[in-house]
Order: sequence, then C-alpha cells, then structure tokens
Amino acid sequence: MENILKIKNLNLFFGKYQALYDINLALKPKSMLALVGESGCGKTMTAMSIIKLIPKTANIKSGEIIFKGEDLLLYKEKQMRKLRGNKIALIPQDPMTSLNPLYTIGNQLIEAIRTHNDVSERQALRKAKEVLDLVSIPDIENKLNYYPHELSGGMKQRIIIAMALACNAELIIADEPTTALDVTIQKQIMDLIDEIKNEFGTTILLISHDLALVSNYADYVSVMYSGHIVEKAPADKFFKKPIHPYSMALLNSLPSKNPNLKLKTIEGAPPSIQEEIFGCKFFPRCEYYKAGICDKKTPQLLEKEIYHYSACFIK
Repeated sequence: MENILKIKNLNLFFGKYQALYDINLALKPKSMLALVGESGCGKTMTAMSIIKLIPKTANIKSGEIIFKGEDLLLYKEKQMRKLRGNKIALIPQDPMTSLNPLYTIGNQLIEAIRTHNDVSERQALRKAKEVLDLVSIPDIENKLNYYPHELSGGMKQRIIIAMALACNAELIIADEPTTALDVTIQKQIMDLIDEIKNEFGTTILLISHDLALVSNYADYVSVMYSGHIVEKAPADKFFKKPIHPYSMALLNSLPSKNPNLKLKTIEGAPPSIQEEIFGCKFFPRCEYYKAGICDKKTPQLLEKEIYHYSACFIK
C-alpha cells in the first residue's frame, strides 16, 4: 500500500543546535501512527514541519516531506495555505489556539468551509450542521451561535475535529489532543478520532506521551528520544515486545494491574538541545550501557525483527 505521507531524512536545526536527526516516518492510508516520547523529544517539531509551521528560529537543513507524491518542503506559503486545514488538518493540544475568541462557532466553521470549497454561505451552513452532528454536538442550532469561551474543552476539541471533517482532510495531525481534558472526555475524543479513521478512511498522526492511551488506538508506533527515532513497529508487536531500552523503560514506568509491582522510573532527564553527547543519546540513562560502544557512535535504526526497527547496539 502506497504511503500517503513519507518523511525522509529530515534534519532540523535551531541555529547551530540540531533538534531533529534524520527523521524517517511513513504513514499508510486509513491508519493511525503514534509518535511517542517524553516532552521535548521532537514530536511536535516533526509534526509542525509537515505543515511548515515551525518557529522562525528553526531551519530545516535537509530532507523531504512527501505528501501524495509531492515534496511539501518545495511548496510556497500560498500553496501551503491551501493545504492546511483542507487536505491536512491539525488538532492542537489547546483548541483555543485554533478557535478565534471573537467569532461564533458557526462563523468560523462557515469561513473554513468556504475558504477551501466553492460553495454559498447557505451550503456552507448546511455542511457545518452536518459535521457538527457527526461529532455529536448537541443542540446544534444554538451551538452555532456560541463563542469558544462558552464551550467546554471537550466541546471545543469536537469543533476542531468538525472543521477537519468539513474540509475532507485526508491527514489529521492530532498533537496531544486530550492533554487538557479529564479522563472521561479523553476517551470520548479518542473514540471519535478512531471512528473518523475507520469510517472516513482518514489517516491520523497522533502525537502523544501517553503509552496507555496509544496502546488502545494506534496501528503503528514510532518512539522518539532527543530528536531521534529509536524504535518503530506495528503497535501489536511494539506493545508485546519492545526492543529499544528506552521503549522498555517507558512501558515499565506505566502503572500495573498488579498492586505488588512498584513503578519503575527512568533515572535522569533527557539531554537539552545544547548538550553534546557522543554516541547514543540515551546511554547516560540506559541500564544496558556498555562503555566504549554506546558512547562512541550513534546507532542506526535497523530492522531487528520483521517490520520491527530499533536503534541500539546492545539490544
């Protein structure tokens, strides 16, 4: 199956400091790929590179981002504006960053629909009501006249998802979409995203640090550490038998159903972007570290088992 999106050897810098190292990702149509790792590892920067919304201080030095056969890094800003919110949509951590507090929900939905489709205001309104119904917004006629501050976090996140549906997005980037929500609402939002994937064939890139959540929804998992992809595999393989020591440590730090098992923490903290570490970036925190090997050369991401890749000299 041909990939809808492929990131090839993406290298991103902030000044002289490198933040992303040869990132390679492939998203299959109608699937959900979860990009996981601790805060600051490069997940969001990878996602924002796709839609070219990186900070002005960041610079992509090399690589390709191929969406449906075309390299988005070669697109001009005018071309990207047509793509964003249309073919590629973003569900942010905080929906308030995407909803304008000065306009009603109805106005914003209608504007989004008409920006990317040649339709009348009446047709756009009809479409807006349809997508609000799809994301289970109650009392639609009234909600169209609400301002963002009058809605709960979960409702605002549903509005963002409705906008993606209204413009028939083929790829949705969900950047920690449940972070600001309570547990019950988290499940509702993730169930909705999963339903969209299955019903409409939308491809989902899920950015998350929550492996428990990822285990319930993702088809594929890629693990990031300090700007590197250190493991990638189909989700069932990954959760059954992680290979990289960092992945193993992440899963071991999850709460267990066995009350007698103590939580295992990962000692230390990820390195800052300015910190120079030779060899594997994880070796200062790794229980499998071998001097003279792990601190000398950066391990390559290699296929250790069928469709299961890891970047480690020891495991």
